[in-house]
Amino acid sequence: MVEDIEKRVIKLFTIRSGTYILRNKKYATYTADSSIHFDVQLDQDDVEELVEDYAKEFNVDMSNFHLETYYPEVNFSWNPFKKPEPVDVPEFTIDMFIQSAKAGRWLYD
Repeated sequence: MVEDIEKRVIKLFTIRSGTYILRNKKYATYTADSSIHFDVQLDQDDVEELVEDYAKEFNVDMSNFHLETYYPEVNFSWNPFKKPEPVDVPEFTIDMFIQSAKAGRWLYD
């Protein structure tokens, strides 16, 4: 059952990332350690929708999940010579969703 939850969560991310439709091979490349920012490459809106579906499908209490923790506001400058300040973003992986599905609540905020 535990492995089943892991597969179901990975499949949810695979379908949401669009790779399932385009290339079935990439389906096997996502793992629990895959980064949502760098590997799956979901933007803030996609993650927001995914969290709603995830909470319903796995019956997970997401009241402790704060999207702005993983997608903080970036200061924009019209000055092309001014580098934006780097924004520190915590680790955000598929495994976080797997562990939370097992626990029934978001474990990471």
